[in-house]
Formats: sequence, structure tokens, C-alpha cells
Amino acid sequence: MPEMHFHVRWPDGRREACYSPSLVVKDFLTPGESYALGEFVMKTRAALNIASERVREKYGFACSSALDQLARIEAAARRQAPGGQVTVESFEP
Repeated sequence: MPEMHFHVRWPDGRREACYSPSLVVKDFLTPGESYALGEFVMKTRAALNIASERVREKYGFACSSALDQLARIEAAARRQAPGGQVTVESFEP
């Protein structure tokens, strides 16, 4: 299963490399685009849950790495000021 990293810049300026066990993130996010904080969380939640389910279909268990990444994204989002924008800087195979 092809995995990828997507690099984001949070509203506070912090950069983070995020992990997905699937390329499905490309269906939800676009490099160079900025997303409202809530929209970004919603999109990554959908993408990482799909990615985890793809792992389940192939290997018989959910992807804990995808779910851990989602938890880190949700925690980081809670630390941001309301109304901020998250920028997707790049994708890395």
C-alpha cells in the first residue's frame, strides 16, 4: 500500500509532516491551498479514516499510525486561535 506524508503549516506558523498509509489524502487536500482550521480537520479526519479502513481491508486491522496522526492533528487544531488557516505545503511519497 503506498504511503505518503503531507506537510502543513499551522496558523501559529509551526510546520508539521503528517503521515498517511494511503494516497487518499490527495483526494481531500491540495498542495499550496489554505483551509479554514475546521475544514482542514474535517478533511483530514475523512481521509485518514478512509486510509485506515483501506489498511483494514487489506490486512485485517485498522492502521494505528493513521489514527494516531489524526489524534495529533486534532490536538494541534485545539491549540490554534479560532479562525486560522492551515496551509498544505507539499506532498511527499
